[in-house]
Amino acid sequence: MRLGLQIPNFTWPGGPEQLSETYTRIVKQAEQVGFYSLWTMDHVLLPPRIGPIEGEVMEGWNALTFAAALTERIKLGVLVSAVTFRYPGLLVKSATTLDVLSRGRSYFGLGAAWYEEESPAYGIPFPRVKERFERLEETLQIAHQMWSGDERPYAGKHYKLARPLNSPQPLQKPHPPILIAGGGELKTLNLVARYGDACNIFSDGDSLTIRRKLEALREHCETLGRPYEQIEKTTHYTLLNLTADGRDGSFSPAAAIEHFAQLAEQGIDQEIFSVRNVHDPRTFELLAEIIAAVEKIPVAGR
Repeated sequence: MRLGLQIPNFTWPGGPEQLSETYTRIVKQAEQVGFYSLWTMDHVLLPPRIGPIEGEVMEGWNALTFAAALTERIKLGVLVSAVTFRYPGLLVKSATTLDVLSRGRSYFGLGAAWYEEESPAYGIPFPRVKERFERLEETLQIAHQMWSGDERPYAGKHYKLARPLNSPQPLQKPHPPILIAGGGELKTLNLVARYGDACNIFSDGDSLTIRRKLEALREHCETLGRPYEQIEKTTHYTLLNLTADGRDGSFSPAAAIEHFAQLAEQGIDQEIFSVRNVHDPRTFELLAEIIAAVEKIPVAGR
């Protein structure tokens, strides 16, 4: 099983003056201890489940490009890009740029967007959910077309591209893995089966919910004739409170390993999570122990 680290909150000791130095150390430590992937968010305001709205947030794609220059092995992704924030062609260009500059280490994470409050705050339109999903599907179609080298005009309901030329093309072939976030069993997981290389569902809930969503994904794959095994199954755990002894309801390393083992038994290939006190170097001593054990856990069905 693989583990990914998400960095959603950049409010750390030392404030903005020390932020670059702290982020640099976190990124390098994440690679050193063996994390498979590193993720940012695509938010301009801090979501309530993570911290106060006034908390410090860095723009996700810029932060990842900075991280690419600091690392050599770790995969890089935005969990996930809001389809409302950018025109699809420009978003695909951003993802391609990261893939080329990182020498083929990027994920293309995409979602229909949910955090409505930040859109009016920044003057960004936030359509109704039906339209957001329409735009999501069109963006996925445009990404596949641009990465295939097809420069013919694209004409959808919401987007029209006269010549979707993408040069240079990404280093990963046929393209960076497309990760679609969300657990909607009728629409989102259908889009995963149709266009995606990876799904991402919340793991904060119970195991029965995860099992039901994976079964829904399997059914969509069967309907479309897509091998279920082709899709990487990932989950997202919002905030892991990790301590050496598991005090005050936190996870000890042993408890965290057991948590990841249970996910692997359900067929989860990778869990992506954020860590409280990620700015503390001692946290990575515990994470190194966990990753060394989790790497040896087989994933059911693999």
